[in-house]
Amino acid sequence: MTHRQISTFTYPILFLLFLSACINPKDTKYDVILLNGLLYDGNGKNPVLTDIAIKADTIAFIGNLTTEINTQQMIDVKGKIVAPGFINMLSWANESLIEDGHSLSDIKQGITLEVMGEGESMGPLNDSMKVEQKRNQSDIKYNITWTKLSEYLNFLEKRGISTNVASFVGAATLRINEIGYANRPPKTTELEGMKNLLKQEMEAGAMGLASALIYAPGSYAETKELIELSKVASAYGGTYISHLRSEGNQLEKSVDEFLTICKEANIHGEIYHLKAAGKTNWQKIDKVIHKIDSARASGLNVSTNMYTYVAAATGLDACMPPWVQEGGLQEWRRRLSLYSIRQEVRNQMMNQSDDWENLGLAAGSPENILLVGFKQDSLKKYTGKTLAEVARIKKKSWAETAMYLVLYDDSRVSTIYFLMSEDNLRKQITLPYMSFGSDAASLAPEGVFLKSSNHPRAYGNFSRIFAKYVRDEKILTLQEAIRKLTSLPADNLKIQKRGRLKIGNYADIVVFDADKIQDNATFEKPHQLSTGMIHVFVNGKQVLQNGEHTGIKSGKFVKGPGWKGL
Repeated sequence: MTHRQISTFTYPILFLLFLSACINPKDTKYDVILLNGLLYDGNGKNPVLTDIAIKADTIAFIGNLTTEINTQQMIDVKGKIVAPGFINMLSWANESLIEDGHSLSDIKQGITLEVMGEGESMGPLNDSMKVEQKRNQSDIKYNITWTKLSEYLNFLEKRGISTNVASFVGAATLRINEIGYANRPPKTTELEGMKNLLKQEMEAGAMGLASALIYAPGSYAETKELIELSKVASAYGGTYISHLRSEGNQLEKSVDEFLTICKEANIHGEIYHLKAAGKTNWQKIDKVIHKIDSARASGLNVSTNMYTYVAAATGLDACMPPWVQEGGLQEWRRRLSLYSIRQEVRNQMMNQSDDWENLGLAAGSPENILLVGFKQDSLKKYTGKTLAEVARIKKKSWAETAMYLVLYDDSRVSTIYFLMSEDNLRKQITLPYMSFGSDAASLAPEGVFLKSSNHPRAYGNFSRIFAKYVRDEKILTLQEAIRKLTSLPADNLKIQKRGRLKIGNYADIVVFDADKIQDNATFEKPHQLSTGMIHVFVNGKQVLQNGEHTGIKSGKFVKGPGWKGL
């Protein structure tokens, strides 16, 4: 490079740096200043005692300020932690945000971005899918006024939400668009249709492709199909994220499939809620971690996320064979109405098989299966009971009872399965590439949300990280826990201007008391808000003030790396 070239590039940069150094904070009017906070910038570094100023939706200044600074609001946060807003890598707030945009259970934990779309997403939808989705609505009722996923996310933003939102495109959703619930590979034209739909959503801001491979019809997708779709997401810088085909008996084989997809598609990959499910599989976690570490060492860009409990939450479909569910919910129920099919399903549910993931057996006992959500009022009396308790009431086997409940509730029935090892949780939490997701809706202890029980992770997953694993057990340092909730997921998803406290970034900021932050939700009493989060700002607006929601809904649709600005 010549001297002239050096001058061309270097002098303007030096001039800008000189100008910025000359800017006097006193000459700027800020909207909010947080004084005397212990600032963790999200990079995993030690904290700095400093001040931070917000102007409009942006972090405008970080450094030492005085009370003489011109500002509309000044908040002294001495002794409190100031950090970037937290990112929920697996949110099921799809419908709960339509019902209530305040996102109270997550805001009270410092969540400022909900990332949705595990396996199935709120778009793209065709006309028959809209009819089906409307029919399957339970306690929360809403009109479907969108077709594309991006239209749904824009709908949320326009309606008013307190958290930011983003979403993956569900691989099963693409499948249903083109071939419905058929258990077969797509034809060439159908696969092209799926790829075109994905391309459109990537350009409109989707984060990538998400699969959930134990649930029909997502489980019908073969590896080759997922590779071809992942190549589309990869071309836009997106991520392939997956609920593995097995988290139990075939866990290692399923990790191999995931790594193959990532390698063949040349795409960043992430495993949803990494776990070894079922006591007989707990010892597999070390081999799984070794596989992931080896893949990363070889240059494959893969990461993981998790929730911080030993129980999973899904539905009774997770303990029934995929073939009986082919065709969708109504076909599934029609088959269960036939005695001969129920007998066959019962036999398969109660006998171990490597052909499909049976969480009913992985739980070890129906005493470890908790029923938490029903559609029909006549069955809500069983909410909070175990499958074993209801089986005793009905004087049926647990398998027959599960089929009865699906048949008469006209739903998959929301269910909690106790499956995991606390020792494995501790081991996973320390992995440097591990982020976190609630795998739950964003709720409030009021109104329609009280019609069902739920998993305590909806109210406590993120507070629990700080209370149990940082403060009490000291498994993580505070700065590392914050990194895993902020810059790590932001970098993985290639999200710009979020995940770090940095001048010019969006002002998604949380302030909390490290000594008092606490998850309060339990399996017995799950509708309990977390405490200890003091202030939360989303895009510069204060959503939580002194622990109370302000009613402000400043959340935005956060676009993925392929967004074309359309």
